[in-house]
Amino acid sequence: MKQYRFYGWEQAVVPPVTDEYPGIVTPQALYDALSEIWCAETCAPRLRAGWTPQNKTLGQCSITAFLAQDIFGGTVYGILRPGGNYHCYNVTGDCVFDLTSEQFGDERLCYTDNPVQLREVHFAKEEKRLRYEFLRAELKRRCTKV
Repeated sequence: MKQYRFYGWEQAVVPPVTDEYPGIVTPQALYDALSEIWCAETCAPRLRAGWTPQNKTLGQCSITAFLAQDIFGGTVYGILRPGGNYHCYNVTGDCVFDLTSEQFGDERLCYTDNPVQLREVHFAKEEKRLRYEFLRAELKRRCTKV
């Protein structure tokens, strides 16, 4: 079995709630697909200078978590970070997973008692909405190439 470095990967057995993305049947499959899409342009602008292919999940959390919510349902939560921003992750049923946690290296994040994050709030920033739309469109394009 392939090993992943994102938080919760071992228990991330969540079926999709949509067939809009053929082949994306687990969070691990979504991670694999997004690993080929995440780039400096999808990274949050304030973190873009630090983005590298070796740290491909840097600055990708909210757009990734909301896309995962589209596919697997559930709720997006946020961990308050220094500086006042939230790091987003997913909870579906009893399954907690964070496809972009590896950007923090060995730092342990707390995945309990965090506030719900709403896409309306996050996507009020046009640049974030546009990054999400690009990520979603690119994933759809790759999924339908089969």
